[in-house]
Amino acid sequence: MNDLVSNQVIVLNENEMPKVLNFYEQNKITRNAPGVIFAAKTADTSITAYRSGKVLFQGAGADREAARWSPSLTPSTAAKTKSSAAKGDVLPENFATLSVIGSDETGTGDFFGPITVAACFVSRDKIELVRELGVKDSKQLTDVYMQQIAEDLKQVVPHCVLTLDNDKYNEIQKKGWSQGKIKAVLHNQAIQQVLEQMQPELPEYILIDQFAERRIYYNHLKNESTIIRDKVLFSTKAENLHVSVATASILARVAFLEEMDRLSAKAGVTLPKGAGPKVDQIACQIIRKKGEPFLHSITKVHFANTQKALKLAYKK
Repeated sequence: MNDLVSNQVIVLNENEMPKVLNFYEQNKITRNAPGVIFAAKTADTSITAYRSGKVLFQGAGADREAARWSPSLTPSTAAKTKSSAAKGDVLPENFATLSVIGSDETGTGDFFGPITVAACFVSRDKIELVRELGVKDSKQLTDVYMQQIAEDLKQVVPHCVLTLDNDKYNEIQKKGWSQGKIKAVLHNQAIQQVLEQMQPELPEYILIDQFAERRIYYNHLKNESTIIRDKVLFSTKAENLHVSVATASILARVAFLEEMDRLSAKAGVTLPKGAGPKVDQIACQIIRKKGEPFLHSITKVHFANTQKALKLAYKK
């Protein structure tokens, strides 16, 4: 999931609006702004509903979420909108029909939990099968839906999923690694492992969901022993350009959800996603019950949420 923001605005009538508010109720946040009647934040999308009937979706998942509710914005038209707005390398004609390794990541904006990166290879002859398994149905890409189809996808495509746990994340972040470098190294490693699984077969291209310009990406990798360069392309909104990236996005997301479930059990409380006020409240509870070191073991410590939670925990 890249760091660039996509926007969609839809208009709902008085019968449709309650359905949207109810759907995102568990992700509700407080947003005091003129005309706002409801706000929520999922892992990759901010949702803001206004008194006028308009609903604004912002973030990497904006088109997907907007397509759930607007008959005029179907998943296919959303994909076209997103693809046309994509930035990065110019892709070959008929790119969507080629044999491609795609890679994507998630968890970078979440205070709790790891960063997960996935890469997978979808060959020409597997594209329709992958779509039939559910990747094409972007309107249903809820967390539950992705968890339902992930195992089937793993059975049919060479893949690699890497999970960087919080202890290791905090360790290298303190050494000066930016999130950009962390993601670059993980993408490079995941792609390398898929290439090894495929031998002697080679992909026609490798598509990375772009989070940094090519020069910066490879600068992050300058100390790596193996650097994958051949046939590598970069594009934002890449999940709509080839099913390999969409599949990688699903596998990365499911790995993140599995680790969040494990950490929630360890913490004794359901850990919220994102980095909003609800996250601060839960982090405060954890500090009071289990202490700061435990909180550090399940979070990205450099996030501002850490200091906010500490203030809540120790205020008189």
